[in-house]
Amino acid sequence: MLQPKRSKYRKVFRGRRKGAATTGSTVSFGEFGLKAMEADWITARQIEAARIAVTRHLRRGGQVWVRVFPDKSVSKKPAEVRMGGGKAAVDHWVAVVRPGKILFEVAGVPAADAVRALKLAAHKLPIPTKTVQRDRIAVMLGHSA
Repeated sequence: MLQPKRSKYRKVFRGRRKGAATTGSTVSFGEFGLKAMEADWITARQIEAARIAVTRHLRRGGQVWVRVFPDKSVSKKPAEVRMGGGKAAVDHWVAVVRPGKILFEVAGVPAADAVRALKLAAHKLPIPTKTVQRDRIAVMLGHSA
């Protein structure tokens, strides 16, 4: 599973899920992307399941970029344990996703295959998503799209 090699603090605050994505909201590397439509936490297992779904559908053809990384730790107390005793141990890692964030990108395959692969990935994720295509005008003008 994906998780940071090291972090400054083991346990982090829960934070707030408001506002749209400020960075990573455009297709930068590939031709097609999977864009998040709602805010949520996506676990490392969900990211890995979606990545496997895409690579299996493309059969090692084309290229896949994972644009999110689970860098937030989530703690969880064991079942049937009384409250108190401090904050629980780290259970798993999540990526904080806001609306507009590009989660996956695909290139080097026909459009139909790319859209189908991203749809398979979307079924593995807990949020509504949509498939987007790279902006051709920005590419021609030389802007980072």
